[in-house]
Amino acid sequence: MDGPADQVTPAQRRRARFLRRLRFQPDPFQLEAFDALDEGRSVLVSAPTGSGKTLVAAYAVDQALAGGGKAFYTTPLKALSNQKHAELSAAHGSARVGLLTGDTSLRPDAPVVVMTTEVLRNMLLAGSDLLLGLRTVVLDEVHYLQDPYRGGVWEEVLVLSPPTVTFVCLSATVSNARELCDWLTSVRGPTTVVVERRRPVVLRHHVAVHRRHSDRRGAPGTELLPLLTDGRPGGEALRLDQAARRLARFEPVGRWRGGERQGPRLPFRPPRRTELVEVLEDGELLPAIVFIFSRAACDDAVGQCLREGMRLTDQHQRSEIRRIAEAHVKDLSDDALDVLGYPQWLEGLTSGVAAHHAGLVPAFRETVEDCFAAGLLQVVFATETLSLGINMPARTVAIERFDKYGSAGRAPLTSGEYAQLTGRAGRRGLDEVGHAVVLWSLDTPAAEMARIALAPPPDLRSAFRPTYNLAVNLVSRFDRPTALSVLRRSFAQWQAGAPARRDVLVDHLGRRLAVLEELGYVDGWSLTARGARLARVYHECDLLVAEALAEEVLAGAEPAVLAGVLSSLVFEPRRARRPPGTPAHGRRRGAREPSYRPQRGRGGGDRLGEGRRRDIAARLVALDRLAERIRGVEEVHLVPRTRRPEHGLAGAVSSWARGASFRTVLEVASKDAGEIAPGDFVRTVKQLVDLVGQVAVVAADPSTSAAAGAATRLLRRDVVAAVAPGLED
Repeated sequence: MDGPADQVTPAQRRRARFLRRLRFQPDPFQLEAFDALDEGRSVLVSAPTGSGKTLVAAYAVDQALAGGGKAFYTTPLKALSNQKHAELSAAHGSARVGLLTGDTSLRPDAPVVVMTTEVLRNMLLAGSDLLLGLRTVVLDEVHYLQDPYRGGVWEEVLVLSPPTVTFVCLSATVSNARELCDWLTSVRGPTTVVVERRRPVVLRHHVAVHRRHSDRRGAPGTELLPLLTDGRPGGEALRLDQAARRLARFEPVGRWRGGERQGPRLPFRPPRRTELVEVLEDGELLPAIVFIFSRAACDDAVGQCLREGMRLTDQHQRSEIRRIAEAHVKDLSDDALDVLGYPQWLEGLTSGVAAHHAGLVPAFRETVEDCFAAGLLQVVFATETLSLGINMPARTVAIERFDKYGSAGRAPLTSGEYAQLTGRAGRRGLDEVGHAVVLWSLDTPAAEMARIALAPPPDLRSAFRPTYNLAVNLVSRFDRPTALSVLRRSFAQWQAGAPARRDVLVDHLGRRLAVLEELGYVDGWSLTARGARLARVYHECDLLVAEALAEEVLAGAEPAVLAGVLSSLVFEPRRARRPPGTPAHGRRRGAREPSYRPQRGRGGGDRLGEGRRRDIAARLVALDRLAERIRGVEEVHLVPRTRRPEHGLAGAVSSWARGASFRTVLEVASKDAGEIAPGDFVRTVKQLVDLVGQVAVVAADPSTSAAAGAATRLLRRDVVAAVAPGLED
């Protein structure tokens, strides 16, 4: 007679093996997702940051491998891709895990490949052989589909992937998870939604305030007051609002003069950064991430801590920090390390404090991430980019201001933004309680902070619109009725309503096709030679790239010149960058970013010479003319206009490709475009490498293709080519 052991299914045995490898018991929501995957269903997991959503992804990858299939793990950020690659390599062995980002290709034919979401979208449109055997796709941070610039990529992946692929969609907490699941079921088949609203670590919310002098409530100094008490606005914090209102009734309204508010002097103020760190250290609330919505302010905060003699590490920790830092910067030249201020940066690290923002080169950011994850750093001053997916949990998260600048000026944080930022507070398995601290400010009453902290998460709204590249690929791959049905399967169309009521995306596609027909890329429902080339260009300025190739703007250009011209389609000037010709601490009002102009009288350090400068300038003028032509046609057909080329880094990029030093290219960039952070330059060149690589493949002219191929090799060096430990070929 068969016993119970004979009735165990292969799926049950595989799950038992997976659970034995864990050092903890999975939560009910994780087991619910496992059950759905074992039943062959796709899953949408909506849960707070740090709750363990990625364990579901790990289970799905294990399931795909056990069945002899492949698994792709997609993320929105290269930094997150690198992190997931390290985790999966530790679980399955580095030989079985690959990595594909815009500038990195490591074992792309491995059974598990981590990639940015755009890479998978491009594979699907190109019909890549790497898709053979694909069984599972993990879409991490799937709530990115609401991103106005990149969100459409997530929908394209979900709609275009083969029907045999199972999806694991991981999302932050959203209010309309059921709606998203219903749409996923319509395009991917049976899908289970798993919603977990409970945080694995309880979160307490505080307001940090500094009392100027003693009163009946306490001595002078910085203290943390409850923002919420029993799920309601805290009484002590609300009394701050009452005191501010009382004083405002009897004193003139404060005005800003010389950078400081003049007017009523309240008995309390926002704590200084070092005062905040001290109160967190005294309360045993470190390690902490302090969010400051300014790169320069993050760097200043580290400097303030050093000037006041803060040292939050012991000798062993300092030694380990130095070891990790040296491993990350081993590929950087002495020139680059000197320009980056490596000794000063390392001084902050070894003291236990660091900054983290996009202006830092990747080697510095990754060092901070590794040191913090290892428990070696006590305080990281970071911009909000740190909250977007990178796994860096802390005991405490502090927010310096409750408002930030956006496209419409300064506005309070939304409930979704507050939840995203504070999601890092509380380390599972280490902390019984996590802490969210907001610094008090006269600009945002504590009652408003409490209201937002208690507000439900926002709905997820689609931002999908057809691009030119998608339009020509639809024409290439489908007949017209099928292409329109593909568009109608999008989440954007789902949210807009039934096609009979409002065929939004079909209308958008029609307008794009009208532009393409006028410019010679489609003829009815068929592609021209230009259209076939455009189908292989994956870039924000896809049509302008295709036009530049068709009109021979790059023909005959040497590699460095070609790279400089194409940098204008990648470079995005920051709003606060210092324009050329202004002092380091002053800006000209109303000044706009300049076009590239050959700079005369420079030394020879940039390795360009007058001939190359004139060649770059002439080709940029030709590219500008093409951009204006496209924008004119787009205006007629009511299509959002292609962005104009930004010339500011053309000279610096060409100098870099010619072998100029890192110091020299940053000086060239400063003269041409205003002050630029080293991390911004490196990121721009890495993105440029991807675009130039595409040009090398799609250019019909052999000399242009060869020049582009050479340019990718010339651009990849020193600080641009440096890779994180473990990612070497």
